[in-house]
Amino acid sequence: MKSNELEEFRCPVTYTLSVVGGKWKWIILYMIYLEEIVRYNKLKKKLPSIAHKTLSQQLDELEQSDIILRKQYDEIPPRVEYSLTEKGKSLIPIVLQMAEWGKEHYRPNGLF
Repeated sequence: MKSNELEEFRCPVTYTLSVVGGKWKWIILYMIYLEEIVRYNKLKKKLPSIAHKTLSQQLDELEQSDIILRKQYDEIPPRVEYSLTEKGKSLIPIVLQMAEWGKEHYRPNGLF
């Protein structure tokens, strides 16, 4: 690995994007923030265009990064709930700023 490639991994922006980058993670965080505690099926209903496999992968990655907490209840049928960890809650000001930016710049016809 070249020294400039190693330096890239030390960049705070690169780290942040490695944790919450991609099309869906910010949206998932925002949905969990709005609900506080949310079950998988409710998330899927709020995000109908996301594939089940993608949603599961994104939730797993967010859990592995300590951004969300997955709580499973041993009952029949099984129940799983997702909530934000303290680390995840620290991202909420950024999400809210993104929402404000979107409100300011979004045009319904799709032109920015």
